[in-house]
Amino acid sequence: MRHFLLVTTALLISSPALAQHEGHGAPPVAAPAPTPEPKPADPHAGHDMSAMDQPAATDVPQPAPAPSDPHAGHDMSAMPEVSGTEIGNAPAPAPPEDHAADSLFDPAEMARSRDTLRREHGVFNGSMILFDLAEYQARKGGDGYRWEAEAWFGGDIDRFMVKTEGEGTFGEPIDDAEVQLLYSRAVAPYWNAHVGVRHDFRPDPSRTYAVVGIEGVAPYWFHLSGQLFLSDKGDFRARAEGSYDQRITQSLILSPRAEFNLSAQDMPAIGVGSGLTDVELGLRLRYEVRKEFAPYVGVEWSRKVGDTARYASAAGEDASVVNFVAGIRFWF
Repeated sequence: MRHFLLVTTALLISSPALAQHEGHGAPPVAAPAPTPEPKPADPHAGHDMSAMDQPAATDVPQPAPAPSDPHAGHDMSAMPEVSGTEIGNAPAPAPPEDHAADSLFDPAEMARSRDTLRREHGVFNGSMILFDLAEYQARKGGDGYRWEAEAWFGGDIDRFMVKTEGEGTFGEPIDDAEVQLLYSRAVAPYWNAHVGVRHDFRPDPSRTYAVVGIEGVAPYWFHLSGQLFLSDKGDFRARAEGSYDQRITQSLILSPRAEFNLSAQDMPAIGVGSGLTDVELGLRLRYEVRKEFAPYVGVEWSRKVGDTARYASAAGEDASVVNFVAGIRFWF
């Protein structure tokens, strides 16, 4: 009985301590102390640093070795001397007579193909017919008409040309009509010279002239032409023309024109005086429906000068005329 009471009393005394110990859990375990990182090893440990006071001989840049003579060991006395004027004077090799394509295709077909290539790239042949002016003229004293056209046939260098121009009044005989037959040859990239004949059907009496002239495109795209005429009667005349195409849009073009005619002597039979005979200034606005077809409207002022004006007044004609024009420019 005594032993039972002692055991019971010991359990009652130890129970609060056990309960308190279970509520707090196991006591924390102390973390181990961090291990210090090892110090890096001295890269110069064990080395004699006294040698670093002077740079090594291999660190000093050395000059590049001189190039070796490519002719060393060769006897150059046997080489002929060649002057600069002899270089490139050897004749060109003969062009090949055979064509590799002939071994695969019909040689006759290939010959025709090469001929077409030559004609289209350097040996061009073609033609053109241009009506630069084909217009109706409304003016005081009677409406009229005017034409100016040319055609050429040939290549880039040599061409045969036909030019014609004239004007008149409706209901009356033609006032002026001429035709020129010319041989034209390119004398510069933008200029052609020509020679030939000119025949005036009107005014009456008709005349025939020898013609020498030049035409082309000046800087800034001015179209210029000049001609000299020597008639079968010994009359000497000249003509200068110029025009310019100012594009307002790709299709709408404003074109000013000017023409001057001169004569070295009086020709009263056809109403022409010496000196500057007449002047024409015009301004036309055309619309290119296509490059080959362009209707236009405009105005033109023409005036006879000097003795030519006096001949016109004696014949009952006006020396100065203003024309309102409408026409078509076309080519094919």
